[in-house]
Amino acid sequence: MDKMKMNHTVNEFVFLGLSSDPKVQCILFVIFLFFYVLSVVGNVIIIIIIQIEPHLQTPMYFFLTNLSFLHICYTSTNVPQMLSNMMGRKKTIPFFSCTIQLYFSLSFGMIECVLLGVLAYDRYVAICHPLHYTVIMDQNTCIQLAAISWSSSFLSSMVINMLTLSLPYCGPNVLNHFFCEVPSVLRLACTDTSLIELVVFIFSIIIVFIPFFLIVVSYVRILLSVFRMQSASGRYKALSTCTSQLTVVGLFYGTAVFMYMRPQSKSSRAGGKVIAVLYTVITPILNPLIYSLRNQDVKGALRRAIKKQRT
Repeated sequence: MDKMKMNHTVNEFVFLGLSSDPKVQCILFVIFLFFYVLSVVGNVIIIIIIQIEPHLQTPMYFFLTNLSFLHICYTSTNVPQMLSNMMGRKKTIPFFSCTIQLYFSLSFGMIECVLLGVLAYDRYVAICHPLHYTVIMDQNTCIQLAAISWSSSFLSSMVINMLTLSLPYCGPNVLNHFFCEVPSVLRLACTDTSLIELVVFIFSIIIVFIPFFLIVVSYVRILLSVFRMQSASGRYKALSTCTSQLTVVGLFYGTAVFMYMRPQSKSSRAGGKVIAVLYTVITPILNPLIYSLRNQDVKGALRRAIKKQRT
């Protein structure tokens, strides 16, 4: 108990946020509130459409449901706190609340890395081994892959979180960020953080690069199979689906690597906050937009649902 008190003499953290200008904060509040509502509503619509349409009850849409639910959780972990700070005079968060936000934001980020890898594998099996698709990606396999994605990420985040919070935080308590995130919190530790940074780097390799390697291998095999297809419509449909997923993969992995796989001494704090906006605010919006606007099945299901409501 005494050790915990010594390590946690800081009772709260103060956020600097994205701007100290009140006018800029008001503009950002309106923009991010709009983005947040759009993200939550869009992902909820995707989940509902997939659940009510029988022909969307496939492995790919099962994993997209997981991804949409994940994005709702991810953006709800960070954005409400950011919005509250923009409009409030006291831009603080209690130490305990910061630990909760730290744990869940990191967990959800890790889950997305693994889920994107699983989605790439699903597309590989569907396009390269279509005759064996229903056998390989049966219901039990899909549930197991989703369960592994969530459980492994929650456990990995717990390890990083416990190591981060074991460090002494005796002041200062000003976070140059808009939510609690491992790189920004580590900067406030009153001791050398090189060991923790090494652990974070190792977990980043496991959680980020193993799924990324799976994605690269899967899509290389997919492209080779697509170019061998005789049907032009088949090639177009396969490439359209893959392009949608690669857009999400490129944005999310690019920002994740930028934030978690650089030495802290070389990181730009202002640049880090901008990058954090991309994967906490922008990426969750892209999921419903990309998979609805570029996906004929989802657009068709949405039209049918709207017609049913009107009749």
